[in-house]
Amino acid sequence: MRKKMLLGKKRCVALTLALVLAMGLTGCGAKEETKSGSKSDENFVYEYPAQQENGIKYDETEAAVMDDVSAPTYDVAADCCEEYYEEEYYDGYVEDYNTNEFEAITENSWCSVATTPFSTFAADVDTASYSTLRNDIMNGYEVYASAIRIEEMINYFHYDYEEPKGNEKFGVYTEYADCPWNEDTQLALVSLITEDIDFSEAPDSNLVFLIDTSGSMYNENKLPLVQQSLTMLVENLGENDRISIVTYAGSDTVVLEGVSGDNYYEITSAIDSLEAGGSTNGAAGIETAYEIAEKYYIEDGNNRVILATDGDLNVGITSESQLEELIVEKKETGVYLSVLGFGYGNYKDTKLETLADNGNGNYAYIDSIFEAKKALVDDMGANLITVAKDVKLQVEFNPALVKGYRLIGYENRAMATEDFSDDTKDGGEMGAGHCVTAIYEIVPIDSDMEITTTESKYNNTDSTYEEGKYNDELFTVSIRYKEPDEDESKLSSYVCTTDDYNKKGSDNLRWAASVAAFGMYLKDSEYMGDTDIDLILELATSVEDYKEDDYKAEFIDMVEMYDDVR
Repeated sequence: MRKKMLLGKKRCVALTLALVLAMGLTGCGAKEETKSGSKSDENFVYEYPAQQENGIKYDETEAAVMDDVSAPTYDVAADCCEEYYEEEYYDGYVEDYNTNEFEAITENSWCSVATTPFSTFAADVDTASYSTLRNDIMNGYEVYASAIRIEEMINYFHYDYEEPKGNEKFGVYTEYADCPWNEDTQLALVSLITEDIDFSEAPDSNLVFLIDTSGSMYNENKLPLVQQSLTMLVENLGENDRISIVTYAGSDTVVLEGVSGDNYYEITSAIDSLEAGGSTNGAAGIETAYEIAEKYYIEDGNNRVILATDGDLNVGITSESQLEELIVEKKETGVYLSVLGFGYGNYKDTKLETLADNGNGNYAYIDSIFEAKKALVDDMGANLITVAKDVKLQVEFNPALVKGYRLIGYENRAMATEDFSDDTKDGGEMGAGHCVTAIYEIVPIDSDMEITTTESKYNNTDSTYEEGKYNDELFTVSIRYKEPDEDESKLSSYVCTTDDYNKKGSDNLRWAASVAAFGMYLKDSEYMGDTDIDLILELATSVEDYKEDDYKAEFIDMVEMYDDVR
């Protein structure tokens, strides 16, 4: 599949340069305080490489994108011509085929409160879908509906929620407002946030970097970006931390084992020495990585495998079901998993999401140093320090006030009602300072919109509703979670009442609604109502801090770019 031509890219380049400068002032030659003191960042140049990858370059006078094939498309060569990897350049033309894999998603449909009052799902703090989408739009690739997970788009951003009070594990916030794309419905926001921490005061870490060095990782946006990303992470480690490095290609190799985190140059030299080549036996690497993590296990510490790969596992265990079985077994060791995805062209999102979801971990897609800094430096505590595991949410709607509802996103996180109380059923993991935001589109009881329901012989509505005891309650949010070192869940509940109504919605709700609307627009959702680009931008620019928040400003620019070239 050939790349689409993009026009008007100067605005994107300008945004990228602005973001580079904003980070580069602290990233180039600056010193940052870490657990072990301060280290120099002078070896790094923060840049957004996505615009140069895959042979794309710009005509400065016409601001147009041209296909340039002076560099090989190594992702394609990997499967059929491994010898390409032995040469620095390939002079022939290679079609930019796309063998990316994403799981097809069927959107959540309307549910009747009379027959299905409970909505249950696992918490999700992954962000891979958003950064994958950004990479596609900024590089002019086709956007696929299957690649869009709206909950990951929403949860990519930071929101202004109050942190937990007292001994509470979560700060919980609810509100509802009129729906901007459907006059017959309302939007309800449900959010929870954990307490943030200073990473310098975090528990000691036992980290195993599990790095894919197979031939498919040759491109600049793969192994070289992995090396830059992990080196930034090492900057923040100290003498009580332990670092190991395992690589895998046709077989697995232990490059470094149990080295103190303050041996910065030994660790980074080992990372810099890695080269790509060969097939991909990821399962062997996983086995070895967990063995080493167990060997250097730190009691009450942060024990974690960090997997960096494009997901193209083609030797040994390769199917998603087999990988799921393997990783479910490994998580019983108490070692958590973080998955970092890299690259484009043969990217296997389905496998990486399976690994993260079943390994008590999180999943991010790294398309630039900019994104690596966000995931591994700015959000380091949230992504590396787990404070609650198996987090599940269950929302019970009041049939006296709500006729129907639809959860936007979370399709592959949905759970059966009875799974909420079953501690053997896996939920999601949340780190320090993580927040989970979910949006429901709801149909008020007095709305003209009709919701299909099924007649019941028995009364499914609690009689207390009819007595009017709870007639000011829109819904109740129940949360189950486990402490990181425990197997029995705890329960807490919170209520959204009619006092939480805000006609236009808070900045938090309007921003989440804008992102959700863009996701539905890209998917050409049957539920998007009057959504168009103007509505998406109107919602986004109504938020007070959209110019000061680099991530929000980038989102707005991305929406405008997509509108220009679609």
